Amino acid sequence: MFIVSNLLIAAAKILDIALSVMFWLIMIRALISWVNPDPYNMIVQFLYRATEPVLKPIRDKLPYTAVDISPVIAFIGIVFIRSFIVRTIFDIAMRLR
Repeated sequence: MFIVSNLLIAAAKILDIALSVMFWLIMIRALISWVNPDPYNMIVQFLYRATEPVLKPIRDKLPYTAVDISPVIAFIGIVFIRSFIVRTIFDIAMRLR
C-alpha cells in the first residue's frame, strides 16, 4: 500500500503547488488591474489567459457590480480546496502507510 500512499502524497503536493501558483497569479492580476495595464504587454496577456478560466465562471454567476469581486471568491475557493481537499488527500495517504 505504500505505493498508493506515495502516489496520493505526490498528487496532494502537486495540487497544493498548482493552487498556490494560481493564488499568486490571481493576486498579481488583481493588483495590476488597479494601474490600467497595457493589454498588449505579454505579461498582462499571460496573466489574463492563465486566470480567466478560473475567474470567468465566477464572474458569470455574480450579478453585475462596479467592483469585480471574482478574485475574492476565487481566493476563498482556493483556500478551501487547499485546507480541505489537499489536506484530506494527504491524511488518507498517511493512513495508508
